[in-house]
Amino acid sequence: MLCHSMFRACPAPLAGALSALGCWAPSRGCSPASTRRRCAVSLLLALFIVHSAGAAQPLPRSAPEQQGVSSAALLEFVTAADTQVDVMNSLMLVRHGHVIAEGWWAPYDAASPNELYSLSKSFTSTAVGLAIHEGKLSLDDEVVKVFADDAPAEPSNHLKAMRLRDLLCMSTGHQTEPPLRGQEAPWTKVFLAHPVEHKPGTHFLYNTPATYMQSAMVQKATGMTVLEYLRPRLFEPLGIENPTWGASAQGITLGGYGLNLRTEDIAKFGQLYLQRGAWQGRQLVPAAWVDAATARQVSNGSNPLSDWDQGYGYQFWRSRHGCYRGDGAFGQYCLVMPEQDAVLVITSGVRDMQGVLNLVWQRLWPALQSAPLPPDPSAAERLHAKLASLSVPLVRTQAQPAASERLGKRFQVAANDQQVESITLAADGQEYLLTVRAQGQEQQLSCGRDAWRRGRFTLAGQLERPVAASGAWTAENVYTAKLCFYETPFYVTLQLKFDGDKLHYSSETNAGFGPTRRAELVGQLAP
Repeated sequence: MLCHSMFRACPAPLAGALSALGCWAPSRGCSPASTRRRCAVSLLLALFIVHSAGAAQPLPRSAPEQQGVSSAALLEFVTAADTQVDVMNSLMLVRHGHVIAEGWWAPYDAASPNELYSLSKSFTSTAVGLAIHEGKLSLDDEVVKVFADDAPAEPSNHLKAMRLRDLLCMSTGHQTEPPLRGQEAPWTKVFLAHPVEHKPGTHFLYNTPATYMQSAMVQKATGMTVLEYLRPRLFEPLGIENPTWGASAQGITLGGYGLNLRTEDIAKFGQLYLQRGAWQGRQLVPAAWVDAATARQVSNGSNPLSDWDQGYGYQFWRSRHGCYRGDGAFGQYCLVMPEQDAVLVITSGVRDMQGVLNLVWQRLWPALQSAPLPPDPSAAERLHAKLASLSVPLVRTQAQPAASERLGKRFQVAANDQQVESITLAADGQEYLLTVRAQGQEQQLSCGRDAWRRGRFTLAGQLERPVAASGAWTAENVYTAKLCFYETPFYVTLQLKFDGDKLHYSSETNAGFGPTRRAELVGQLAP
């Protein structure tokens, strides 16, 4: 048994577990010495129970009306997102701590991670805040002193003035981003060699390498990568399982991008910040850090209609309507709405990121009411049906094939920068089997007819990734396939046009940092 003072000092979840194990009851006094060993074992068991429960526990679910949101209004928002946004991948709305709407556009699903891109920055900021709280870093740490071995022999005055605070606020003084990717030299050295044209703290420039430097500072101060450092402090308490995060050649977590999490993991992170760092009776992140990180630390524009002109905090964007967010390229959002006690997560593959937020303000924001609403079973059923039927648009049959004599035949492609050597399309029952030989290796992919078929595929020299494919004849001599890389925001549309003994092959991606359409390749029927 535990003594009364020890029991009262336990957090509520642990105290409940101890009571369930019989370690304490109010009618019992302090334990005799003979039972202390059993108490210690029970305490360890209780700790295991609490940890395991926290690790596996999802966010609670609730009917929308119970949390002051109309199912009918949510249905209108989801329908608008489905029809007006280029490519939606997932959404999850949390109100008063309860998930009231969640959906994935097939082949995206709840279990698969999402590539967060710059939404990763808000997690790096959290690691910085924890390291500062633990006394390992300070906002006023001078970057050039932390990395003295990588600094230029004669650093400029502006470089010497750059502090951790400036890295967090994207106000390093750079006119352009230091070019880290593809560099063989240590990235910290490349960063410090880049010109600093402005006095730090006076010029805003969105600067992903600055986030890498934050990651490097955390690693230098703690002896752990940001991923390792956050695992017991953030990911495990939130029940975020198997987070992955890329690293540089120097073994430093990328910081500004590269984190992969599930949709609900992102929602938990947003809910943690909405609760000012508190989670299930524990203060995981200092409330003061949450307040500072999400406040307007620097100005970044003056357009009242732009969510990118509302100010910037410590790796968090300020948004309209008193909100803030972490976000990543192509539409990865964790939008926190303090006044409405709500968190909205959206993953997508869009080119117009502002358009998604405009839809939120126009359709969703007015629907968040202050008091519970009467149940609406009919609207709730329609909302559930809509959320369950969401899908990235499939390729639909528009014609019957007139090139059937070319099916199963191999078309050889001349040397090209896409490194494609040959292409074959063969009938596979009611579906089609696409075979692409590239870089000396052959890959096969089954394309579902009016459905998605999952597999793995490598395209244009990229890493092999999970993919779902759908295909159909869109003209009598044109077969179109859509390859959805469902752990990323991207899908690729391939078009195979048969023309006698030739095959014209083209590909286009829904979004990208550069050109999204590749040069057409022409294959010749192999002898």
